[in-house]
Amino acid sequence: MSATLELAKELIRQPSVTPLDCGCQSLIGERLRACGFQAEVMNFGEVSNVWLRRGSQAPLLVFAGHTDVVPPGPEARWSSPPFEPVIRDGCLFGRGAADMKSSIAAMTVACENFIRAHPDHAGSIALLLTSDEEGPAVDGTVKVIECLQARDEVIDWCLVGEPSSLNTAGDTMKIGRRGSLSATLKVMGIQGHVAYPKIARNPIHECAPALAELVATRWDSGNEHFPATSLQVSNIQAGTGAANVIPGELGVEFNLRFSTETTADEIRSRIREILDRHALDYTLEWHLSGNPFYCEPGELVEACVQAIEDTIQVRPELSTSGGTSDGRFIAPTGAQVAELGPVNASIHKADEHIGLDELEQLTTIYERVLQKLLV
Repeated sequence: MSATLELAKELIRQPSVTPLDCGCQSLIGERLRACGFQAEVMNFGEVSNVWLRRGSQAPLLVFAGHTDVVPPGPEARWSSPPFEPVIRDGCLFGRGAADMKSSIAAMTVACENFIRAHPDHAGSIALLLTSDEEGPAVDGTVKVIECLQARDEVIDWCLVGEPSSLNTAGDTMKIGRRGSLSATLKVMGIQGHVAYPKIARNPIHECAPALAELVATRWDSGNEHFPATSLQVSNIQAGTGAANVIPGELGVEFNLRFSTETTADEIRSRIREILDRHALDYTLEWHLSGNPFYCEPGELVEACVQAIEDTIQVRPELSTSGGTSDGRFIAPTGAQVAELGPVNASIHKADEHIGLDELEQLTTIYERVLQKLLV
């Protein structure tokens, strides 16, 4: 059994549903301390974070990842228990196999191999691990970055191990992400009997034209790196359960994935203008998960591209698609950020898995990135 596969299986065995870590970070810390890494635990609230660094000189290359996973859902939908790693049909199955315990295993083994071959490498290497990526993401990477910035610890390059690939490990890299802004809208009406609408006020009817306008609004046209900003309604709730009652309140949840062509403040302002113009009696709560970011290809991206081509003879597509990642907290520091990890087809699903060949390819790619940047 390869070192990466063995470590990935050990990590998958830990039921680290967010915000739990279940000892995963301690396991990685023990291994890397043997290679000269210093471990600094940075826990906040229920969230476990660790900063592992070898060396004190610039440039600093950071591998970033999360040890928490999403809940497995009904176990009956899995072909094997989600926290019992199983090899089947050339793949490793288990919750976190793709998102993203295998990446952490590959990063760890790549560091071990690289340091064994280059004990006096240039610059420094670090791993930033959190158990708050799949959750609210308020006590994880963002807090660690605040601590690093407070003491002027500068990240030059950051490689995030999120599952970025489409068909084979390394065929796609993320060099940016859209912003994510969520809203909870509550529209007030007056409850009453459906037979007497004149003495009631139906918030569904009042909100419908405004909601239609929100959905039809063109927020921007995107640019060469990002598609146009989009709004999606995710939940609508109203009613008492009785067919003869006009509801007194309507709840709507929606999310906007936005490009660098607009800002969260501009979106908030435009949405309030639409709601006010429709004379709604409403409240609105916002949650900004992250602003969009884009990293111009530089030394890190070039090193990754070359490492991928050397390993699988494929030139990766550079993309900004998908959801958010912890790269959104790291890019604003000025670091070059790229996301490179397994195929994402099975993430957050039952029977999540990664190909055994992907495990070895990722280990080799990460090790070659180290060689290209720090030798």
